[in-house]
Amino acid sequence: MLAEFLSPLFNGLFSAMVVFLFATGLTLIFGILRILNFAHGGFFMLGAYLAFTLVRLIGGDMSIASYLLVSIAAGIAVGFCGLVVERLIFRRLQHVDEAYSLIATYALLLISEGAVKAIWGVSFHSATTPSALGSAVVVGDLVMPVFAIFIIALGVLCYAVLEWILQHTAVGKLMKSLASDPWMAGMLGINVPRFYAWIVVIGFFLAGLAGGLLLPNQTLSPNLASVFVVQAFGVLIVGGMGNIRGAFLASILLCVIDSYGSIVFSQVPGIFFYVAMAVMLLARPQGLIAGARL
Repeated sequence: MLAEFLSPLFNGLFSAMVVFLFATGLTLIFGILRILNFAHGGFFMLGAYLAFTLVRLIGGDMSIASYLLVSIAAGIAVGFCGLVVERLIFRRLQHVDEAYSLIATYALLLISEGAVKAIWGVSFHSATTPSALGSAVVVGDLVMPVFAIFIIALGVLCYAVLEWILQHTAVGKLMKSLASDPWMAGMLGINVPRFYAWIVVIGFFLAGLAGGLLLPNQTLSPNLASVFVVQAFGVLIVGGMGNIRGAFLASILLCVIDSYGSIVFSQVPGIFFYVAMAVMLLARPQGLIAGARL
């Protein structure tokens, strides 16, 4: 009986950390630059494909260390792509209507999908879970895959590190000041364009890193870019439009509710994520944490 209650909770937490890892870079870029980056899913997909290529080059079973190194390498490569995107596209979108940024980033998403098809083809690919993460922890009737436990721990660690940086470091305070008043930050001598470029690089790095970390949990195809995008934007909106703490809380609430809802109404799995999102926005349209970026 206890396992019937804890199993959907565990599955919901796992899904929540998957969505949160995907949404961190998206939330960071929107929180500071106020650009809704539809292309975020495309660069997450690019990170996953780059990690897949590195795994094929390594060959054999991955250790946890090689799995993390491959994910970081994919994140760095996507981060360099972010630098190019910032110079060519994002810098031109900062002073135009938001509709133009939506169109431009959606076009960038289509370009990334086309690049994946041209380089890796349209076939499906997959990678095995590192052998050290391939087992499961059994507590009574509750079965918890070690990989899922690992992703939950990574998600919590990612949130804790970002929260600590934002709240307790000079860099975090600078990021918050830029998010609230970039003009004043520029008057105080801060190189705002250079800082914006670093934010985009970090956001894209997080997208590529998430693609590598979640590679064993995905089937790679050119449609991968759209798998988490809607949920990530739901988390972004419900959390408070660009707030890391709000995105973390929204991920947990929406995914856990969806997990329990899918047990009760198994014929419509996934729908309760959007039902919960709609109810939360009706009850609190400003988001869980309103008025504070990051």
